[in-house]
Amino acid sequence: MESAVAPPRSSAPADDGRTRDRVSALLLEHGPQTASELAARLGISPAAVRRHLDSLVAAGRIEERVAGRAGSGGHRGRGRPARRFHLTDAGRSAFPHAYDDLALTALRYVAASGGPDAVRAVAEQQLAGLEARASSAVEGAVRAAGGAPVDRAQALAAALTAEGYAATASAISGGGQLCQHHCPVAHVAAEFPQLCEAETAVIGRLVGTHVQRLATIAHGDGICTTHLPGPLRPGNRTALARPVPGERSAPSGARTSQSSNASQSSNALEIDRERTPA
Repeated sequence: MESAVAPPRSSAPADDGRTRDRVSALLLEHGPQTASELAARLGISPAAVRRHLDSLVAAGRIEERVAGRAGSGGHRGRGRPARRFHLTDAGRSAFPHAYDDLALTALRYVAASGGPDAVRAVAEQQLAGLEARASSAVEGAVRAAGGAPVDRAQALAAALTAEGYAATASAISGGGQLCQHHCPVAHVAAEFPQLCEAETAVIGRLVGTHVQRLATIAHGDGICTTHLPGPLRPGNRTALARPVPGERSAPSGARTSQSSNASQSSNALEIDRERTPA
């Protein structure tokens, strides 16, 4: 008994993808075209090419426009005006580009001319617009939720996602984390870490606290991860930003006296730190 031969697997999805790529390439090379013109160039029927055009329109890669109207100089005579298909910005972005190479060339020139500080200035200037756009979202979180760093990070994550960073924020036992799953400038930042440093500073200003970068895509990690320290627990004290010159501990007797006075007068609550003798 002869065994049944399995039918060959269809490669229709792959063929459709290649045909749609060819349609996009033709529009890039020859400009806007009608479905009939594209069908002739591809060697397929107009009905077949329209199926691919509909898919590309739905994906936002191309758009259909009326080529000419009566009285506008583009009148084609009898019949309906031609409808031509144009590449959209999204369709053009699918083709290879050399933006990273251009950015690297420019920053190498800046570094050679002005050193690392000049590169840092360029990075800060480039991020200034992003910071301005994201700040309004963060201010909204402050008004709605009181402005805790994790709440601000949630709002910042949404703003960064709109900028192409695919960001998320979450609360953890030690505070919070802001994760960026995509970096639009990763290839450039790999050579110029000033971009990551400037971005970290922007995140810190927007969430309103000191932050620490734990990982970056530019350095080979899968995700850019920024740690947000948790809020201080009751009883904890923040350290002074800088030492106070000449400050020294008061004698234990003085501390006992201050503690005793604090229980007798409400004004002593405002003197809850050691005084420096004159």
